[in-house]
Order: sequence, then structure tokens, then C-alpha cells
Amino acid sequence: MAEARCPTCRTFAFLETQECDRCGDSIGYHYPSLSFVPAPEGGTEIDGTRWRRCANWPWQCNWLVSSEDESARCFSCRLTRRSPEADDTIALEKLAEAGVAKRRLLVQLLELGLPIVPFHEQEGGLAFDLLSSRSGAPVVIGHADGVITIDLAESLDAHREALRVRLGEPYRTMLGHFRHEVGHYYQQVLIAAEPLLGECRGIFGDERASYADAIERHYEFGAPGDWAANYISEYATMHPWEDFAETFAHYLHITGTLATAAAAGVTLQSELVDDLLVADVVPVDDYSGLGIDRVLADWHWVSLMFNRVNRSMGQRDLYPFTLTQPVMDKLAFVHRLVTAEAQRGS
Repeated sequence: MAEARCPTCRTFAFLETQECDRCGDSIGYHYPSLSFVPAPEGGTEIDGTRWRRCANWPWQCNWLVSSEDESARCFSCRLTRRSPEADDTIALEKLAEAGVAKRRLLVQLLELGLPIVPFHEQEGGLAFDLLSSRSGAPVVIGHADGVITIDLAESLDAHREALRVRLGEPYRTMLGHFRHEVGHYYQQVLIAAEPLLGECRGIFGDERASYADAIERHYEFGAPGDWAANYISEYATMHPWEDFAETFAHYLHITGTLATAAAAGVTLQSELVDDLLVADVVPVDDYSGLGIDRVLADWHWVSLMFNRVNRSMGQRDLYPFTLTQPVMDKLAFVHRLVTAEAQRGS
């Protein structure tokens, strides 16, 4: 993620910050400039327009909304199509936690230059149904026609960890769910015609294969024994749609973490790493002008460093995955897709 700092004292601020830990000023996120600005109760003027706090500020949303907008909710909150009932305070608390992950996702998509067309502006546009399986009917995490459904129960550590262990997953987070499901959305939006469609099928497989049959087969027999040679995860083996979404999610994992490392000034000096590095590794916050080889070369060393840091704290690896050549080829396709879209948008 790009560098985020308090506009008053310039100290680092996490993307969910509403009040600077250092100077105590109220700050809000101004998404058009991808930066924090002062956020007093009366609002703040930016380029002749007054920006005020989102109506969901009491529920931890720190984005600002323009006075020119008809809604009192910010761009992020307006993307939520369905949410728990107003009297379900427990679910609403989990909604606030999920909102942090959703806004982090949106910031990264904006940084990458990917289009975000809301459902209320265009049929099939991006929408979020954020519901809780603890409040009634079961909630199935998924994507359909632009609508991403997330189970707010996944905000509960015990619930999420139990599922992670039962499903044999090395990684399961709320942000990971958002990144995976938005991969389905962008496959639908960005790959609609030849030659991209044919190229995508050649890399990931033909998405016209029966999804229902794929689900039944996967949950009855599991992934093939040699899945790790060609896929980033067992779930990616189920269907070409899932392979693309998993690969897209990992592209966001990788570029997002590298951008954060760049904003923090992380550099790996070759002479200090037992001569394993032939050159210093200097992550950057924007790889759009660089090839996938640079992305993955930086990621190899940065992820190794973060894994060592996690182990020094007794935690699991930050990135517990292996990138084989077929997986890197898939990531290369996603990188070309994303950077080409960003260039068109600019």
C-alpha cells in the first residue's frame, strides 16, 4: 500500500486510523488523492469542495464524503448493498471489522488503477453483501454478477481458524476473502473478448466447464496429488474460475506487501545477506512499468525476510506458498492484465 501519513505531524498512520496516535488530530481518508487529510467534525475543504466524515464514522469508517454527493455515506460504504439489520449490534460490530478489510482492498484497487464501477451506477457493477451466518441463515462466501458476498462470522478468529484447519488451508483472512472474490469480478470485467479470452483459457483452462460438477468433484475427491506443481493452492484446482481468482488474490497479496515495504523504506543489502544477493533489493510502490520478473524477484527475498521475522515471533510464515513456474506464468498474465488496464485508465 502507498505511504499513509498524518497530514499534521507526518507520522505513519494505518489505513483504518481516525485519530493520529502521535498528535491526536482527527484524520480521514480522502480516496480521490489516496491520502489522509484533517477531518474535524465540521469537515474540511479540499480544492474548493467540502469533505465531511462518512455517516458510518461511529462504526469505524474513516473515509470522507464530498458535500456534492447526495448520500451521507462514503464511496466505500455505498458499495455495500446488503448488511445486517440495524438491531443486530453484534453483527454490526463485525461489519465494522470487515469494513476495514474492504477499504484496504479498495485502496489497493485504486492504487493499481483498476476500474471500480458501483452497482448503483451500472448493472453488474461492484457490490458487497456483508452478512453474518451467526444471525440466521447460512452465508456462502462468493461472487455472482458483480456482487461479492462475505460472511461476517469470518471476523471471529476462532471461527475462521477452525475453518482454516478443517479445510487444510495455510492462509485464511478476511482480506484474503475480499481479494479472492474481487478476482472473480475482474475476470468478468476485464476478460470479455478475444484475444484475452482465448489466452486466459489457454493458461487457466476453459471456464465453460461445469462449475457444479467441479464443486462436487473437488469436495468428494480433493485436489490431485501433484497439484502443487501447477497451482498456488488446492482450491485453485477446482475450476478455472477459482484458479484465476486465487492467482489474482496472490497478485494483490504480493504487490500490496511490496508497496508497504517500499513505503517503510525497506531495502535488503546484498553485502549483509551472506552474499546470496547479487544486488540490493529495493521494493517499489508501483510495478506497473516493470515486468513480472522484477516483481517476483523482489518478492522472493522480501517474503523470505518476512517469513523469518514471523518465525522469530513464533508465528506461521507470512507467505506460506511456493511459486512454481506455471504459477509464475499465471501471475505474469494477471500482471499484464492489470497494468494494461491501468494504462488505459490513465
